[in-house]
Amino acid sequence: MNDFNQAIIDEFRANGGKVGGGFEGAPMILVHHAGAKTGTVRVSPLVYQARGDDFVVFGSKGGSPTHPQWYLNLVANPETVVEVGTETIEVRARVADGTEREEIWSKQKAAMPGFADYEVKAAGREIPVVILERRSD
Repeated sequence: MNDFNQAIIDEFRANGGKVGGGFEGAPMILVHHAGAKTGTVRVSPLVYQARGDDFVVFGSKGGSPTHPQWYLNLVANPETVVEVGTETIEVRARVADGTEREEIWSKQKAAMPGFADYEVKAAGREIPVVILERRSD
């Protein structure tokens, strides 16, 4: 894991889910994901959108032409946990599509216009919208 992400994770955990800097005020979540090939569990700090009792994250990767590794890992291994505030919650990841994706994605771009910039930079790559549904089983 790079030092930048580790610093965010450490700050998140030390401050009950709050981080400063460029992410101050943004809703942050720590998504655990098992490697698609290795099974190694990693943690990625991400901005999220609340959706009822669930959480939505976006595979923007800053507008890169490729999907982030955490996204590929969640597609391969959708059963995982997230950290929100001081809670650890079991979730199941699923990729939104069609109208559902468009509604969520439009809401995110309106709330955080930087995501619209990522969409432009992605040059045709559809940015994945991943719903992390609370597990009740």
